[in-house]
Amino acid sequence: MAETGDAVDVQARVAPQALREQVAALISDARRGGADAAEVGISAARSLSVSARAGQRESVESANARSAGVTVYRGQRSATATTSDLSADGLAETLTRALEMARFTEPDPDAGLADASLMASDWPELSLNHPWALDADEAERRALAVEAAAFERDARVFQVEAAQVGTESEMTVYANSHGFIAAQAATQHAISCSALARDDNGMQRDVAFSPARAADDLASDEAIGRRAVDRAVARLGARTPPTTTAPVLFEPRVAASLWQHLIGAISGGALYKDASFLKDRMGDVIAAPVLTLTQSPHRPRGLASAGFDGDGVATAERKLVDNGVLTGYVLGSYSARRLGMTTTGNAGGVFNPAIAPGEHEFEALIARMGRGLVVTELMGQGVDLTTGDYSRGAAGFWVENGEIAYPVENVTIAGNLSQMFQQIDALGNDVDTSNVLRTPSVLIERMTIAGN
Repeated sequence: MAETGDAVDVQARVAPQALREQVAALISDARRGGADAAEVGISAARSLSVSARAGQRESVESANARSAGVTVYRGQRSATATTSDLSADGLAETLTRALEMARFTEPDPDAGLADASLMASDWPELSLNHPWALDADEAERRALAVEAAAFERDARVFQVEAAQVGTESEMTVYANSHGFIAAQAATQHAISCSALARDDNGMQRDVAFSPARAADDLASDEAIGRRAVDRAVARLGARTPPTTTAPVLFEPRVAASLWQHLIGAISGGALYKDASFLKDRMGDVIAAPVLTLTQSPHRPRGLASAGFDGDGVATAERKLVDNGVLTGYVLGSYSARRLGMTTTGNAGGVFNPAIAPGEHEFEALIARMGRGLVVTELMGQGVDLTTGDYSRGAAGFWVENGEIAYPVENVTIAGNLSQMFQQIDALGNDVDTSNVLRTPSVLIERMTIAGN
């Protein structure tokens, strides 16, 4: 098995200069072929993932992926063609297909590159590339260490579904006919564990996961194994509470989904399709004053850091929600034109979104809620961004008299996102920094909890 040092070799073999020359040539060829404008993205990645189970290596996955996308614009017509063949002939054929398709597509007055004046020209060093010289044998040793730590943690653990260690290294280049061209090398590594525990009342499963740009920033093998076990064991003896209306406290690992829904509702695609409950709400109070949502695209080693967006537009620090007030949409150049607005440099999404923490310890939030539900897992997809209606399966812990009383399963929590955001009672100070979206715990004043 090749070492993932070979992931670095991928970057060396397809060096930035070589990729730059490829995309620059494609842009020139597109113009000669009749395109008024063009953009090209090329990526080359190598990954290794090893999982262990029952004291031995269960699987080894090694991938070497390459892809290219060419978009051409002819007047108001455009077309995109993709390929995994990065040879000169493969790229030339892809460009030919894009040029041919663009002759027959429907005109779209909003299609086109972002304005040349908005192209990124300078950004700080983001420290995204930290190759890990990890081969399959070392990955196996570490995965087995994760599994061993899980079994040693508690005798009620009877199976580790998977203990996994993985790494990925990628080089990407984006260019367009404005003359913009940029290359970025980046790595991402991860350790994870899924553990099963049981007692006389049944069995429960939970997981732990640690991602990072640099291997030094990962949680230890032992910590991941123990964390998965602690979470699974804590859920043993789970039962279903009666149907009621009560406060709901979202742990950070599930609270992130609330803000993903919010971001989805203020993103260009949902807005111009009239599929958002937050359309035309710019400048309005959409949440309790404790809520501030920002993006920090230039955070060193950030899991979603970038100097430019998918259109080549410069990224910047932004406040999307400021003390409960909606202050920014999430727009790329296309959605901005559809809305008669200017791109916000968010083609491809939000970069390192974060919720400003509150002042409360997690235990203090439990005491504050008095009686209600702590949510540690969400299931299902019952969210309608057009109306804000929210209904999802949940598991966690029931709270009585300000203390955890018993673990909970088989409940559904329901409400409306618009009301839920307004009814944020408090935020914790327990921000999960390992997630792309950094958030503390979130206490909602009341939701419908459907149980027995």
